[in-house]
Amino acid sequence: MKLLALDCAGLACSAALWRDGAIVAEQTREMARGHAEALMPMLGEVMVAAGERLDALDRLAVTVGPGSFTGIRVGLAAARGLALAIGCPLVGVGTLAALAEGTELAERTNHTVLAVLDARRGEVYAQGFEEDLTPRGPPRACLASEALIGLGPPVLLVGSGSALVAAAHQGARLVQANAPDFPEAARVAALAVRQDERARPGHEVSPLYLRGPGAQAPDEPLPG
Repeated sequence: MKLLALDCAGLACSAALWRDGAIVAEQTREMARGHAEALMPMLGEVMVAAGERLDALDRLAVTVGPGSFTGIRVGLAAARGLALAIGCPLVGVGTLAALAEGTELAERTNHTVLAVLDARRGEVYAQGFEEDLTPRGPPRACLASEALIGLGPPVLLVGSGSALVAAAHQGARLVQANAPDFPEAARVAALAVRQDERARPGHEVSPLYLRGPGAQAPDEPLPG
């Protein structure tokens, strides 16, 4: 399988090509803004580095949220457009699941995992996972002080909201993961390959907004 994955939902722009069981080319650039200008050239560079053509892809994958409202729009619009042009299915991947995927098995062992993004205004986007990365519930927006509800210690934190959670729970048994604070496209690709049954036409893949500008239910259409 040849699968191109991309992420613009957080503080980075990332793209990776998965081919026959492994990542063969990837790029990641940390950036607070400018995803729309950076993404398409990055995708082109990744395809050139992999020696592949876009029309040879079997699947596309993109993070659908939660995260930056603008970044989610940019990534999903690009992925939808490519899926339509190429005529291949698209897989939507949660940003928090991709964050958790970036942790190592050795540090997850005997821990629950909390993937958490800074949502501003004292809130975070959070989702808990078992050590095998089985979700313990859906993503949610909550106060940092509420992020550990339902999670038994010790907890492995990953993501840009980790410091907020740690500050709100001083004395709790928390460990910071040795992983990026943003989803990497290589992790998005790995999840999408395992979730192949979720592949669908691009127009059927919708954003996940938990709050903020344009907040809406996951199955509503992307705003114009």
